[in-house]
Amino acid sequence: MKRIYLNWLGASVLAVAVLGPSSAVAQKAVSIDELLRQVEQGRINDNQENRQREERFRASRADQQRLLRDAEAAKRAEERRSEQLENEFDANEGALADLKALYNERLGALKELFGVMQQVAGDARGRFDSSLTNIQYPDRGQFLGDLAKKIGSASQLPSIEEIERLWFELQREMTESGKIVRFDTAVITEDGTEEIMEVARVGLFNIVSDGKYLDFDANTQKVSELPRQPEQRRFTRSTSDLLNSDDALVRFGLDPTLGGVLKSLVARPNLVERIQQGGLVGYLIIALGIIGLLISLERMVVLGIASRKVTAQLNSSTPSNDNALGRVLRVCDANKSADTETLELKMSEAIFKETPALNRALLFIKIISVVAPLMGLLGTVTGMIQTFQAITLYGTGDPKLMAGGISQALVTTVLGLTVAIPMVLLHTLVSGRSRRIVQVLQEQSAGILAEHAERQGER
Repeated sequence: MKRIYLNWLGASVLAVAVLGPSSAVAQKAVSIDELLRQVEQGRINDNQENRQREERFRASRADQQRLLRDAEAAKRAEERRSEQLENEFDANEGALADLKALYNERLGALKELFGVMQQVAGDARGRFDSSLTNIQYPDRGQFLGDLAKKIGSASQLPSIEEIERLWFELQREMTESGKIVRFDTAVITEDGTEEIMEVARVGLFNIVSDGKYLDFDANTQKVSELPRQPEQRRFTRSTSDLLNSDDALVRFGLDPTLGGVLKSLVARPNLVERIQQGGLVGYLIIALGIIGLLISLERMVVLGIASRKVTAQLNSSTPSNDNALGRVLRVCDANKSADTETLELKMSEAIFKETPALNRALLFIKIISVVAPLMGLLGTVTGMIQTFQAITLYGTGDPKLMAGGISQALVTTVLGLTVAIPMVLLHTLVSGRSRRIVQVLQEQSAGILAEHAERQGER
């Protein structure tokens, strides 16, 4: 019995919670009877509120019917107005079509003329926006654009003044294309600042300042210095002559492609950039070539001095210790009393002692002449590996991605041949000088031995 009572009490409390905070149940119940009375009173209050709402809804039913009748009347009025407007629109469409037909009939051949004018105005604006003359006459683009739109809209006809100005702009562009004009304008320098400087416009081909070629950007309508000038000094010097010379005839480096050739010259890498394209292999080849060149120059100087001293010794009867031939002759003088075979051995030994100093580093020069093209071949292989890696990752759609590897391959090959060919020539020249001195020593030694043998025979 106690368990059942607790469940019933829980259900009663739940019922109070569901009913909410009404005036009858808001008070705290102290017994089950009082709780029942509060629940009963709350249900009675809710029923009263529901009846009041129903009465208010019945009272406003008449107003709702009136509002519905007013809305239906307004809808019918708007439908009649919409029908009237549609009839007026159809009538206006017919009248507009009749007016357009009358307009086209009266326009006649002028329609084709205005079509040509629209095309000419549009084409002229496109050409003028990228023309160097637009620096001096920047307002004509707006006029040509407005004229093309005006003719294209077919709502207005161009006036005589507009037609004459179109002809004037075309004629002025034609006239300015054959002039060399000097004027002041804003120029963006290499450091990004804008300065007013004197420039010269050579027709429609080039615009230059003192010692520099300039570039005109059609998108921004700004004049700027090229990021790099042509390497040939004669081109940049001609720009200074054009601005500073008062002669009627001046030699000038003209670009007939309106900047195409100039941009290709500027984009062409210089010697330092070419070397940088070779990468590490290219630097190693250059270092090897410099070492070989220094050794070759040292050998040429040393052997040249030695050759002159040997030549002087040939013209002297007194052996000197400052040259190879003099030292060999001193050995001969020291062994005059020896027999021919002993003297021959002594002189051969003296010549052998002189030979290493004369042939020193010649083998290294020859090795450089052989290793340099092999290193160039190594750079070629590594460059092609980079190229194929780029193709594997990005495909062949963009050639610029493959240009780095191909450049390294070609530059290292050129560097290897550039080092190898002079090294071969220098090795031939240096070894020739060395062989000449050794040959002189052998000739003099053979002559001395022959004279010594004759003296020994006479005895």
